[in-house]
Amino acid sequence: MIRRATALTLSILTALAAALLGLLPSAPAARADSIRDREYWLGEYGIEKAWEVSKGAGVKVAVIDSGIDGTHPDLHGAVVGGHDSSGAGSPDGQKPIGAKPEHGTLVATMLAGRGHGQDPGKDGVGPDGIVGVAPEAQLLSASTWLGSPNPAGISDQAQIPDAVRWAVDQGAKVINISLGSSSPVWPESWDSAFLYAEQHDVVIVAAAGNRVGGNVQVGAPATIPGVLTVAGLDRQRKASVDSSSQGISIGVAAPAEELAGGLPGGEYAEWAGTSGAAPIVSGVAALIRSKWPDMSAAQVINRIVSTAKDAGAPGPDPIYGRGILDAEAALKADVPVTSVNPLGSIADWIRVHRKGAGPAPTAPDETAAPTAPATAVPEPSAPTPRNDPAESPWPALTVVLSAVLVLGTAAGGGLHVWRRSVRSPAGGAALPPDAAASAEPEESHPGS
Repeated sequence: MIRRATALTLSILTALAAALLGLLPSAPAARADSIRDREYWLGEYGIEKAWEVSKGAGVKVAVIDSGIDGTHPDLHGAVVGGHDSSGAGSPDGQKPIGAKPEHGTLVATMLAGRGHGQDPGKDGVGPDGIVGVAPEAQLLSASTWLGSPNPAGISDQAQIPDAVRWAVDQGAKVINISLGSSSPVWPESWDSAFLYAEQHDVVIVAAAGNRVGGNVQVGAPATIPGVLTVAGLDRQRKASVDSSSQGISIGVAAPAEELAGGLPGGEYAEWAGTSGAAPIVSGVAALIRSKWPDMSAAQVINRIVSTAKDAGAPGPDPIYGRGILDAEAALKADVPVTSVNPLGSIADWIRVHRKGAGPAPTAPDETAAPTAPATAVPEPSAPTPRNDPAESPWPALTVVLSAVLVLGTAAGGGLHVWRRSVRSPAGGAALPPDAAASAEPEESHPGS
């Protein structure tokens, strides 16, 4: 049961799940709406300085997730297109679905929230509520049903490539994927979709996963070559003990603890996990693509990772990747031009590892029958992707993908909700005054 007035359990993960969350502290607000004050990453990671250069105008960012509630006050006008890959959602992708439907709205508000209020600035950003990293970007919502049996019967293996292809065809320049699995190996059926995105010059950002949910090692799709994988940091800019994982595929690290995001129905919550770190980085990618529309995806990714502040061992490492996100440097620094994605290429990987399979198709077959629900990931003889299982005590798993591919909210201990007197632009009912969660969270359900 969900106790909406106090705390809301959000144990979405088996593979990516679960961060340790404490109750929200009571503190005097520095402004009428203290939600904005909780967004520490805007100032501490150079995002406000990056806004001097770009706010993401003209860039479409696809969110492959549980669906986005586009009526949330902070997303008014942000969602410009949608699609349902599950067969169980709404055609516009704006019906929150799946085991934990809140997830997509949390991600979307952090990425491109516009805030709300009676006196928006000249850029249309309101003074209250959540403002995303790229508040002028446009969102595309691709809804998927993950974390529990899909009533429509479409498998995870079919939903993800469908969502990726749709996003590319709709003109997305960045795709955010805050979901993952407990295995570094991905289904061969995903190859062509991720290749399609690479060939169409799209930046794909994925969450690394969370140790507290069992993800010691990064899982697919964050292991796919060319994907910008995001690890999680605590408030001290150190690798999060709970809300992160490790692997050689990690590209950059970003905040993953004490995050604030919007929930369907106009509410807000504190949460944690690399699911929240990923949209911060996707937002920075949108800022870059807005400033330099002709810049290649490889160059965008190179800007982000090459300007990151080194942490941990010198050079790239499996905990921080290339370092800690520095949004201001990513938008303002002089970065040498490159034509090569520093995180690899799925095209090269297919050529080397899928021997005898021939080139992957670059366009969907409109006459083909729908993909049947998948039963397993590739055979045990399938090549290992970018993560080397030897670097982790967790071996590569050959398991039923639909049992492990889930949304990566990383809030298994509980999601703490607080409310605002906010009225949706669509005329929704006003919410009660601000009140921090005061009761312990409901019991979480590991493995859901």
